[in-house]
Amino acid sequence: MSTFRLTRDIPVDDEEFDIVVAGGGPAGTAAAISAGRLGAKVLLAEATGCLGGMGTSGLVTAFDPMADGERALVGGVMQEILDTLHERGETAPHVTPEFWHKRYHCWTPYRVEGLKRLLDELAVAANVEVRFFTKVIDAEVDGKQVSGVVLHNIEGYRFVKAKTFVDATGDAVLADVCGAECREAGHDGVPEPMPPTLCSLCAGIDWETGATPQGNCLKDQGNLIVKAIADGHFSHKDAHLPGMFHVGARLGMLNAGHVFHMDALRCRSLSDGMIRGRELAREYIEFYRKYVPGCENLEHVTTASLMGVRESRRIVGEYELNIDDYRARRQFPDQIGVFNKFVDIHVHDDSPEELARFEEEQQHSGRLGKGECFGIPYSIIVPKGWHNLWVAGRCNSSDVQVHGSIRVMPAAAMMGQAAGTAAMQSIKTGQPACELDTEALVTTLRANNAYLPQETLSKTMTR
Repeated sequence: MSTFRLTRDIPVDDEEFDIVVAGGGPAGTAAAISAGRLGAKVLLAEATGCLGGMGTSGLVTAFDPMADGERALVGGVMQEILDTLHERGETAPHVTPEFWHKRYHCWTPYRVEGLKRLLDELAVAANVEVRFFTKVIDAEVDGKQVSGVVLHNIEGYRFVKAKTFVDATGDAVLADVCGAECREAGHDGVPEPMPPTLCSLCAGIDWETGATPQGNCLKDQGNLIVKAIADGHFSHKDAHLPGMFHVGARLGMLNAGHVFHMDALRCRSLSDGMIRGRELAREYIEFYRKYVPGCENLEHVTTASLMGVRESRRIVGEYELNIDDYRARRQFPDQIGVFNKFVDIHVHDDSPEELARFEEEQQHSGRLGKGECFGIPYSIIVPKGWHNLWVAGRCNSSDVQVHGSIRVMPAAAMMGQAAGTAAMQSIKTGQPACELDTEALVTTLRANNAYLPQETLSKTMTR
């Protein structure tokens, strides 16, 4: 590819921040709020017009399992958000606090506008400066130290200085432009990424007729889609259907239609994927109207403005969390969260073999039992050797299999809270990210309601 050299003077922002957080999804929002509450001067740059990421702009309006069947595993900012949403009546009609405080492998659906407003309020209360429609596009780096980032929005380019930086873009965009070592799914020997899904919001559902006894989704969707495929209803033969989930009195969130062989790190592929995703949404809406009881009068409100990317780019961290750690239910002295969700690696194509692999993994090899959990160590959110840069969310350092468990919103929020807290600790103590006192970090997280049950702490991270 030929190159073009861009040379121009970029205005330098008048303010210098303690922390710049790139990306306002669950991870970035938790990082910014946590750091702001600890007294940091925080700038949160978000590419869309609201906070919440996949939980709002992506219309994935159900939080993944947060408990192990006996106790809540996810505390801190994430638990506060769900408690508040429920108090405000913004969770689905059938939801109780037991969903995220105790139940095993239970999703918690909520109303997307309620989450948008709550995150605005929490950011403002923590004195976080939010800049919407703003992307990080470049960075100034000296060795393993970041001095500033180039932002772009309606005002053009702007250079912003800060003491610390958190990459919560999901795609490790900031880490990549800084030169941190990363792995791209589908490239350099890494397996092809899981296919994404473009989610939808739907209305006009008769949940009294169609819901399962638990009230969370529609009955018999799996068998009905097999019939529809046999009837030739779809343009592909994808029998893996996450489904339609109960969000409101007549509302549902549709997570259906894998966009196979899409690469979220290539603009052409992502753009083609959005077009394909909307085509598939039409097919699935027609399927529900024709085949699924309670959906005869289904209305398609909208598809999401963000593609539901499950996998793209991950950093090479101080430690790579792996499937052996998961299976051993390993606990780490420096863990910043614990989790229980199964290894959720979606089908890579619409073959029967892939569906069988997915079902086997869900039910057996990739599932922990009630009362069990594994730890998420601090060292997976630190790019190897870096001084003032952290990541949070699905761009963490983990292998393909365990990433299939921790790529989701509650785990991302725990990583975000830890990253924001670690950045503030680094500013106060002078400790670089790669040499942080993790005993002090865990103590601060516990004081802010994180559930961290490890009996032994360590001043040094897992490597």
